[in-house]
Amino acid sequence: MEATVASFVSVLIVSLASLVGIAAFSLQEERLRRILYILVGLAAGALIGDAAIHLIPEALSEIEDARTFSFLLILGIVVFFILEKYLRWHHAHHGLEEEHESEEVDHHPRHLAPLVLFADGVHNMVDGAVIAASYLVSFPVGVATTIAVFLHEIPQEVADYALLTHSGLSRGKALFFNFLSALIAFLGVILVLMFSNVVDSIGPLAAAFTAGAFIYIAATDLIPELHKTKDPKRSATELSAFVVGIVLMFALSFLEF
Repeated sequence: MEATVASFVSVLIVSLASLVGIAAFSLQEERLRRILYILVGLAAGALIGDAAIHLIPEALSEIEDARTFSFLLILGIVVFFILEKYLRWHHAHHGLEEEHESEEVDHHPRHLAPLVLFADGVHNMVDGAVIAASYLVSFPVGVATTIAVFLHEIPQEVADYALLTHSGLSRGKALFFNFLSALIAFLGVILVLMFSNVVDSIGPLAAAFTAGAFIYIAATDLIPELHKTKDPKRSATELSAFVVGIVLMFALSFLEF
């Protein structure tokens, strides 16, 4: 019961990250970009830290077969690789089609909005499942994973908001639909909690899978973004944010909830 309540409350908090577009709109573009890179560094560190400090040790303590653990860890990486590959291909395919149409109609790629919402909906459903599975492992792991997901969601949601407004949606509609997409995370929670009644050990299994997913996201999506920075001072700031994310996950391991 505790895991159920904690999962729903945590997902609601993470879903509220979809409303950061309100704050993002009030910032100048250069300042927003600078803040986003700090958040990306923080998120990358938190995801790596959560995987290495919380999820992997918890999974290994429950999964006796090392091959099973390795398989699930790699499966998390492969599944997210396939998912991202499909979404990138789908985005490129429709983006080219819409670019051709926009030359004849207007300057807004209107097909981009449903594509962004679909991709974000899938992403949010997975986030909800990840959070619920983490709480099934233990409450501290659930809290740490929620923080890691939340930090990852902020730059993601700012980018989604920008894409939705670019597609032609008004600011109000962009925020509204982005928030609805965020609520799909509750479906992920429900699915995990339903299957947890069937598979008693779903928590450790999901923790290994989630660790692979977090490592993939941090290593392929977030860290490469940080390497694009050329300015030494800005690079140092991003590195500091990355380390802070790891230290935050490490500090959480000492807390008793």
